[in-house]
Parts: sequence; structure tokens; C-alpha cells
Amino acid sequence: MTSTTAREAGLDAQLSKRELEVWGTNVHLRPEELDPREVWWRDRYQQLHIRGHRLRARYSPEWVPSWTTSNKNWEDCEDGKRLEVWVLFFFFTTDSHKFASQYGQVIDATRISDGKVVTLKRINKTEHPYEVDIGLYFSSKALASLPANHCVPIYDVFTLDDDENITIMVMPLFRPYTNPRFDTVGEVVECFRQLFEGLQFMHKHRVAHRDCMHRNLMLDPTRLYPKLFHPVERNMNEDCKGIAKHFTRTQRPPKYYFIDFGISRQYDPAITDPMEIPIWGGDKEVPEFQNSHGPCDPFPTDVFYIGNAIRKDFILRKLGFEFMKPLVADMTQPDPAKRPTMDEVVARFDDIRRGLSYRKLRSRVVDVDEDLYERVVRTASHWKRRIEFVARRVPAVPSVSP
Repeated sequence: MTSTTAREAGLDAQLSKRELEVWGTNVHLRPEELDPREVWWRDRYQQLHIRGHRLRARYSPEWVPSWTTSNKNWEDCEDGKRLEVWVLFFFFTTDSHKFASQYGQVIDATRISDGKVVTLKRINKTEHPYEVDIGLYFSSKALASLPANHCVPIYDVFTLDDDENITIMVMPLFRPYTNPRFDTVGEVVECFRQLFEGLQFMHKHRVAHRDCMHRNLMLDPTRLYPKLFHPVERNMNEDCKGIAKHFTRTQRPPKYYFIDFGISRQYDPAITDPMEIPIWGGDKEVPEFQNSHGPCDPFPTDVFYIGNAIRKDFILRKLGFEFMKPLVADMTQPDPAKRPTMDEVVARFDDIRRGLSYRKLRSRVVDVDEDLYERVVRTASHWKRRIEFVARRVPAVPSVSP
């Protein structure tokens, strides 16, 4: 073995070890090998089945990889899809181990009673003692049906036989809020409205999310994707044999939701200015956390999180959202005391929305890095839909029916 080859082998070994330490998995496993995160779910397959939820074939104790009994490549087989790992994005962050833990905690399943695809989340009550209670609070009969409630619904909660400290929470199958791509500015405006409304609703009920960054913003895909999609390969059909077809948000407006209440807190209304020791969420840019570990009010931090998500996902990555810059600048300014409350954000955004022209709302959402070919193709398909929507008098700002 040459010195170069030996050095490369050594680096591969170090990378594999580091991935295993941080993520509980690594990219060097064979396709038929389950990583430790997957083994945990596999070992509880029967318990979950008894409680009415069936995991995918990959996690059955009797699983035989389909590609071993056929001529197919494992990459083309549904049971070759392992749980998501965000290695490339987070691997080199200094505190990636804190963020990585949640990715082995979530898995998709089928509810046996009606065939509905759901999400199961494993919660350690010692580490996250409030998550279940807050989730159930917003899913209570009194709050669940309120239009302003954009907290993820909780279908069921149960413990497993082998560890009473672990709770399984059953929720809908969602998609990231920016996927599929937005077609029009009006669609984005409705998304902003719902997210602001949802965070305002949480704050009115004295709940600070404390991690409402972009990865915890989701949408209900059932209207956009009537035939759904594969839970891991979201652009593919459930069987991974074709592209998952979907409608635009103008055709089938979705509802947007907040997920993950792991570090959320609910406060007594009498406590007007709660103070909490900072807990780092997924967004590492919170100004008040940079140079101090002193307690601070978590509600202005929520305002920063949602404002920064809009800044990074739209103002910096899309063209035509200059109208949001002044509000977002105030929401993300360094001094938390100078940020608007969510009541003020909602009021200001309502003024902004009413000031947008019909033409602006109908205009196409354009990526900053869009190349000429993409621009031509997307513009042509956009105008075809636009003419049809105008002729049919479809609203420029889609809204979800109550």
C-alpha cells in the first residue's frame, strides 16, 4: 500500500468513526445493514404493531432485502431507503452532536386502522420533560380546531414495554415548508401570514417555542400530494417507482405548522417577562446567545428565529422580496428589547400584504441562482398556469378553507 493510499484509508476510517460517534450511523454501511438508529426501531417493531402502527418493510424483524432476490439495484428499491442523515450539512459544526440526536428519533409508519401514513417520534422524558404536555395542550379539544392554531396535531401518545421513560408521539406526515417550490409571491405571502399567525397564537397562550427555525416549519401535504410520496425520498412515489406528482399551492393551498416542542416552555400568564438560560436550537445566529449565557426572555428570541428563517430562505435566496426587508430587519436586530412582539409583527405584515399589487402577488418566485434554462422553463409553465388562474378568477393569495 502506498503512503497516499494508506493516508486516504486512515482518513476514511477517522471519518467513519466520527460519523458513528456523532450521528449513530455512517455512510460506509452496506445497504442491507441497519444503522444503530434503525436497529432501535426494528427491535420495537412488534410493540409498535400491537399499538396499531406498522413500520416499513425495512424495519420488520423478518426483512429480506428485495434486491437480494431480484436483479434490481438496491438504490432503486423502496426498502433500500434508510432514515435521513444530515451529515453533509452539520458534520463540521462544533455542537453537531446536540443537533443530530433528533434524526434517529423520528420514523414514518402506517396506521393499521385506516392505512394513514403517520410520523412516530421517540421522546426521552428526562431530556425533554415538557414536549408531550405542550403538544397535547395545543391538540386539546378546546384549541385543536381553531384556525390560528398551527401547532402539529398529536394523534396518540404511548410508552413502550421496555422503557417507561421513552414516550412515542404519533403525528401527521409533513413536508418542509419550502418544498415543493413556491410558484407565486402570493403563495409565499400566505405562508408568511400563517406562520406569523401560528407563532402569535403560541405566544398568546404563553408558550415560547425556542427553536422555531426553518427546519421546524412544515406543511400538511395531503392536499398538494393526494397520492402522497415516499417519506424519505420525498420527490418519489411511495413505492419509489416514479416521481410524486403534486399541485401548486395556488391550486391546493396547504396549512403550515410548527413542530418540535423539545425545548419549548409554557409560562403562567402572571409572569410577564420570563427569563430562561439560553438553550441553543438549530439556528446558531441568535444575537443574545453569542457572548452571554445569562438568562433572557425567550419570546423576542422566537421573533428572531422566524424572522431569520424568512431572511435566509426568501430575502437572500429569492428575488422580489424587498417588501419584507424592513420588517425582517426589525425582527432580527441585535437588541431583543427592540424587536417587535408577534402582535406587532402580525399587524405590520397585514399592512404590507394589503399594499402589494395584484400583479406582484401573481408574479413568479425566482431563485437568486436560477440559470437561463431554468428561467425559461419555469417562466413558460408559470405563465400557462397564471393565464388559467386569472381566467378562472382563482385568488392571487390562496387560503385554506376553514
